[in-house]
Amino acid sequence: MPQAIEGRRLKHWGWGYEDQQPPHEQVVQAAAGIRAHLGFAESEVERPVALADVRLRPPRLEPPAALAEICAADTYQRAAHALGKSYRDVVRGFRGQFDQPPDVVAHPRNEPELSAVLEWAEAEGAAAIPFGGGTSVVGGVEYTGERPSVTVDLRALDRVLEVDATSRAARIQAGATGPRLQEQLREHGLTLRHFPQSFEYSTLGGWIATRAGGHFATLWTHMDDLVESVRALTPRGVWQSRRLPGSGAGPSPDRFLIGSEGTLGVITEAWVRVHEKPGYRASAGIGFDSFEAGAEAVRSLAQSGLHPSNCRLLDAAEAALTRASADGRALLVLGFESADHPLDAWLSRAIELCGDHGGAPAGEPVLRRPQDETGERGEAEGAWRDAFLQAPYARDRLVAAGVISETFETAITWDRFGDFVSTVRSAAQTAVAKACGDGPALVTCRLTHAYPDGAAPYFTVLAPARRGSELEQWGQIKAAASEAIAGAGGTITHHHAVGRDHRPWYDRQRPEPFAAALRAAKAAVDPAGILNPGVLMGEA
Repeated sequence: MPQAIEGRRLKHWGWGYEDQQPPHEQVVQAAAGIRAHLGFAESEVERPVALADVRLRPPRLEPPAALAEICAADTYQRAAHALGKSYRDVVRGFRGQFDQPPDVVAHPRNEPELSAVLEWAEAEGAAAIPFGGGTSVVGGVEYTGERPSVTVDLRALDRVLEVDATSRAARIQAGATGPRLQEQLREHGLTLRHFPQSFEYSTLGGWIATRAGGHFATLWTHMDDLVESVRALTPRGVWQSRRLPGSGAGPSPDRFLIGSEGTLGVITEAWVRVHEKPGYRASAGIGFDSFEAGAEAVRSLAQSGLHPSNCRLLDAAEAALTRASADGRALLVLGFESADHPLDAWLSRAIELCGDHGGAPAGEPVLRRPQDETGERGEAEGAWRDAFLQAPYARDRLVAAGVISETFETAITWDRFGDFVSTVRSAAQTAVAKACGDGPALVTCRLTHAYPDGAAPYFTVLAPARRGSELEQWGQIKAAASEAIAGAGGTITHHHAVGRDHRPWYDRQRPEPFAAALRAAKAAVDPAGILNPGVLMGEA
């Protein structure tokens, strides 16, 4: 089954493969370094509960003989599919707390098998939870209702089925992970160029279902921009849109599936827009005396038409935390890429724009061309990128070390940006102090995506945990930050989806007539309400 790839098995509780979990002695050393770096007092380092010690409630379903070959109900499969990968999920998995595991995990290998699984689930009155990489950080794969449940793991559907080199598009199955689809596209000299932080383990179907944000900080920021058409199975038939570069023919059927989080259908494949692998790259780190000055530079860049591929602004605390910069200044990590032309002029103009707002290069800019053998990055860019990719692995160690680690992201227009960031940051700091005490704690902010009319602030909280009270502390901080975001007019999520964690604020954000229309659409394609109930709308 797809959980095991080349003999490797994913952790049942945290990020990555089982063989990537370091020995406890190394975790202890890492934890000491983490707490010292954060200014936290020393604390005992815990061990995760071993799979052999995990106890799950008995399965309430038994698959029919025709599906037995692709179904499993052992402890590993059920535990590994019970939770996502948020801080709250990792804490519970670390402690062996799997209160509502799926009763059965199905691994369909093709659409007929998937259709049979959905038919069986509907007949049994069971919830069917689509599962890609299981990397949700918003409660998107954890069923919390009363029905029996079947998790539908789609990672066996992992092939690039067709490539249209003329149109620069590819037809790819939904269960393909980032590395798996990139490996297959590379044979054609192409790339999707969508790199969310979960890239290693998340899947194309998951990216589409959650409207995931990815590599590009401007222009092609979300999967919306890369999707040409989508195919999904519903309990009432196939939902497939026509493949077109654009259309004005009413509401878009694939746009209705994008962001549907498995509630309207199980995505099985999609045509996506792909790119020639970029050979020209240019990057620089730009320092600013304040985060506010850096934000003004980002606005100028977003409105300039230069379209940098990377335009991440880190406040001084985050720059220091990730070791991208330790000079007390905010840092803009700026990058351009192209398969067609050198980018010297683009980078020079961007640096000039940053200079208009007091920005100064932090080190020498880096220019790379196709013939360059080195893949080196600028010092600031390399440090930030390494920290970005390692963050999900580090969260496992933070849990062991007794550190609360939470992130939340949003988006706001430029005219409200300054007051908005100040309000949300202040609310988060107040909540952290209330939940964790007045000791050292960090609330940092960076901009992950930039648009001509606004930006996406992304906040990180790091604070000492009280052993046994982590979930209560997390809940207090999460609720306060979400209330501040909603109250100040931002979106409850920019690219992490709604799931179950954001439902209360999503219900307030969307117009009620739209909510009624969404419920009606679900009733039409899923009258028994089996598809991921509790996400986006209440369970029928």
